[in-house]
Amino acid sequence: MATHLKDIAAYTGVSIKTVSNVVNGNFARVGPETRAIVLEAIQKLNYQPNIAARQLRKSRVGVLAYAFPDLSNPYFADIGNELTAVAAERESTILLDYTYSDRARELDVVKGLRPHLIDGVILDSHALEIEDILPEVVKQPIVLLGERLFGAPFDHVLINNVEAAYTATAHLLKQGRRRIGAIGVQKCQSEAPSLRLEGYKRALEEAGIEMDETLLINGGNWHRADGASAMHTLLTLENPPDAVFCFNDLMALGAMSVLHAEGYRIPEDIAIIGIDDIEDARYAYPALTTIAPDKKEIARLAVSLLIERIQGERTQSTECINAPFYLCERASTLGRAALKEKYCCRSACGHS
Repeated sequence: MATHLKDIAAYTGVSIKTVSNVVNGNFARVGPETRAIVLEAIQKLNYQPNIAARQLRKSRVGVLAYAFPDLSNPYFADIGNELTAVAAERESTILLDYTYSDRARELDVVKGLRPHLIDGVILDSHALEIEDILPEVVKQPIVLLGERLFGAPFDHVLINNVEAAYTATAHLLKQGRRRIGAIGVQKCQSEAPSLRLEGYKRALEEAGIEMDETLLINGGNWHRADGASAMHTLLTLENPPDAVFCFNDLMALGAMSVLHAEGYRIPEDIAIIGIDDIEDARYAYPALTTIAPDKKEIARLAVSLLIERIQGERTQSTECINAPFYLCERASTLGRAALKEKYCCRSACGHS
């Protein structure tokens, strides 16, 4: 059954006129909060305007979509928060589009089924191929995030995953760890596992340590339960690791829960490090050492690049830009006493 303006009005509790103004890009009398509510309802109810309505868009509507794959992963929420803040400074609103890592949903975003509603897309894809986002297919400007679609004809913002993983592994080696496990190494659609495994291997090689394949464990969907399962596997080894590098913080938190349950001390028996610097990492027990992508800078770059493309201010060839990252040294690798003597977390990571 087709969705009409009155359905959206009933769903949101605003007037049909307000919904019509949003649909047609007439935002002069619609506040940003109301606009965001109506846009979310339009997406959720799958409203499809007629051709005449599409033609009413003559200029920017001040709305950028952030399409991301996993609502249960706090990292994407962190990025969404930063994007929203940066966009507001540029008089734009961020529309969150949760794709579930589903190819059809991601295609809907890039093909512009709602081009009258958004100016462009910040896309963290987990399902598309480069062929899906060629210029003849997409209908609006795109900036890419994450570890996929390298070489696509759009600006791309991410961190240097090889260097980030190298930094994490080198930190464990610096603490005297020599038998370092890695959780999250499986091949998948994202290139993050292979890139982080490359950095892990390089750090071991430079330290003169031969990599032990039994210490490389699949991380499933990279959630807490996957980290817990992987840690159980590592503890069944005849010679368990003395440290574990988890390829994201969620898996690290799951691994830490197993170590606590099994009576292991962190970091005295087994040290743990992750990547992402989600809020839970700072309040874990002990606090989790992690690699912190500069999320504010990722958001600034993504929004700036996209708006400049939309406005025609950026006409040069597309770029792949690495945002900074920081090592946040915390108690899960240094120990509480050593960390207290050395410095607080803010100075340790160089990044608040």
